[in-house]
Amino acid sequence: MSTTTRKTGRKIKKSFSISLESDSFIRKSCKERKSNSESETLDALLRELMTIRQRQAIETAYADYYDSLSDDEVAQQNAWGLFAESQLAKKDRRP
Repeated sequence: MSTTTRKTGRKIKKSFSISLESDSFIRKSCKERKSNSESETLDALLRELMTIRQRQAIETAYADYYDSLSDDEVAQQNAWGLFAESQLAKKDRRP
């Protein structure tokens, strides 16, 4: 029997073997979060980890992009940034 939730959609039943430390962590997290179940807690912890990894992937992509720029391209990006800041400053001074 599958259940649905707003965030995760359909659920499937899985069976895992985990370490005692992991079990203890899930139980402790369940109590701290006042979750309805250990399964709900594990699902939330996995979503948090996925979010962290997605954020890291985005940060890596940005770093790779900026690391790939030539000195001239960096100077041009800086010039555009300064121009944009100056335009925003002018807008803020208007009555």
